[in-house]
Amino acid sequence: MKILVTGAAGFIGSHTAEFFANEGHQVYGIDNFSSYYNPALKKLNLADVEKAGVTFIEADIISNLKEKLPTDFDYVFHFAAQPGISATTSLEEYVQNNIFATQNLLDWVKETSPNLKLFVNIATSSIYGKEATLPETALPKPVSFYGTTKLAAEQLALGEQRAGKLNACSLRLYSVYGPRERPEKLYTKLIKSIYDQTEFPLFEGSEKHSRSFTYVGDIVKGMAAVIGKERKINGEIINIGSDVEYTTQQGIELIEKIIGLKAKIKITPPRPGDQLRTTALIDKARKLLSYEPETSFEAGLEKQVDWYREKFL
Repeated sequence: MKILVTGAAGFIGSHTAEFFANEGHQVYGIDNFSSYYNPALKKLNLADVEKAGVTFIEADIISNLKEKLPTDFDYVFHFAAQPGISATTSLEEYVQNNIFATQNLLDWVKETSPNLKLFVNIATSSIYGKEATLPETALPKPVSFYGTTKLAAEQLALGEQRAGKLNACSLRLYSVYGPRERPEKLYTKLIKSIYDQTEFPLFEGSEKHSRSFTYVGDIVKGMAAVIGKERKINGEIINIGSDVEYTTQQGIELIEKIIGLKAKIKITPPRPGDQLRTTALIDKARKLLSYEPETSFEAGLEKQVDWYREKFL
C-alpha cells in the first residue's frame, strides 16, 4: 500500500511510519519540525524512520501540498497537530495547526487521491473532557484548547465522510507513553530529571490522577489493524488505549524502581484543563479491529528507560 503519515518525525507518528515501512508498504512521512520542542529530538526519531525506508518530506501541512507530496495514496494517517495542554500556546496556534491544517490536508487528499481507501484521523481522549471514561457515543466535553480543536479536526474529517467525499474514521488515543515520548510529557521528563538529579515539577494533586497509560507499540497495532477494514470502520470513532488504570504516583514509583534512584519531586500549582481520570473503553476496538493491548505498564516503562539510556546517556 502507498501510505502517508503526517507528523512522521513525532512520537507516535514516527513509530507508525517505521512500522508500515518495515511491513513492506511504500511509506511517505511529512513533518514541519515545529519549535514546540527541540527539533533536534525529532531528527533523532527521523534517523530511525528513514533507516526503515520511509521517504521523508519536510513541510507544513498548512502549505501547498501539491508542491510537496506525490499523489494517489491508499491510506493517510493524520498525526500532525499542535499538541499538549500549555499555557504558552495561543488559541490561534491550535486553530491554525489543528483545524485549518486538517482541512487543507483533506482538500488535498480529495483532489489528489481519488481512490483513497481510508483517511485515518488521529484524535485524543481529551475530547471527552476531565473524565475520559466514556464510550464513543458520549457527548464530548473538552476543557482545553487542545481538546476542543482536536474535536473540530475530527468532525472535519468525519464531515467529509458523511458528505460522501472520502472514507474516514477517527481513532481517539489514550495517554500514550514509550520510546520517543515528547520531552515535556510525564515519563521522558521524569526519567531525565532522575538521571540529571534535578527537581521534577509535579502539578499539585496530579499524583492522584488516574490514566489509561498505553504503550506506543500497542497503539501502533491499533493503527495497523485498520488496514483492509475500511468498509467496516468507515465513519466510525474508535477509542484506542488500555483499559487498565494507574495513578501518576504509581508510574513515578515504577520509574524509580526501574532506574534505582528516587525522583526529587517539587509540587507546582495545578494545570488548568488537565484530565482527572482516563480509562479507555475499548469494546468497539476489540469488536471492529480485534484490538488488544498486550504490553504491561512496567514492561513498557522499562523499554522507555532503555531508549533514554541509549539516546541520551
